[in-house]
Amino acid sequence: MDQSLTMRELPPDERPRERLMRYGSAQLSNAELIAILLRTGTAETSVAMLAEKLLHQFHGLQGIDTAAIEELALVKGVGLAKAAQIKAGLELGRRAAETPRRERFTFRSPTDVYQAVSSRLSHLDREVFMVFHLSAKNQVIFDEIISVGNLTSSLVHPRELFKSAIKKSAAAVILAHNHPSGDPTPSEDDLALTGRLVQAGELIGIRVLDHIIIGYGRYVSLKERGII
Repeated sequence: MDQSLTMRELPPDERPRERLMRYGSAQLSNAELIAILLRTGTAETSVAMLAEKLLHQFHGLQGIDTAAIEELALVKGVGLAKAAQIKAGLELGRRAAETPRRERFTFRSPTDVYQAVSSRLSHLDREVFMVFHLSAKNQVIFDEIISVGNLTSSLVHPRELFKSAIKKSAAAVILAHNHPSGDPTPSEDDLALTGRLVQAGELIGIRVLDHIIIGYGRYVSLKERGII
């Protein structure tokens, strides 16, 4: 068994931080989220195993939440600093849950989508594919990065894209990705992928409303072009 000290030494597909960035925090287990807060393990125990040990020893998240910082710190490999990080993370989650939810944002045009993502995507040196999950009233429920590709393409599978949409009870999605070249003209691959995703969405009852391709200072909406 791997006894690595840090998450960086784990295989890429097993690193909680990378999994969070690729799939979203909702897809991670309690142990993976705690491992991100811990960051490192010990010479004898990997960070993943240390997270599992905490959950077992304190009988789950509620036990960790109610335990004193000093109790958590007694676990070998935790200490006061990591115990404080865990406590802070749990408290932030509680405050977020107790904060009244703001009115959900509604995209009213492709320009709204472009303005929401251009600062995040337009200057990247590789393709990043995002999806916005929408309610039945077309309000944004959640957004996430589905795929990070190379300089010219990203790989997106319908299964990965719609997995979170189903979990979030989304009624529709809006897709967005960037072209590192700065030219948002859709490629043949873009058109073929969009067609596959539209068909997959129709089969499971989740509409693909638009696919926005981001360039430098401009965009292309496949809905406006009549492709969707």
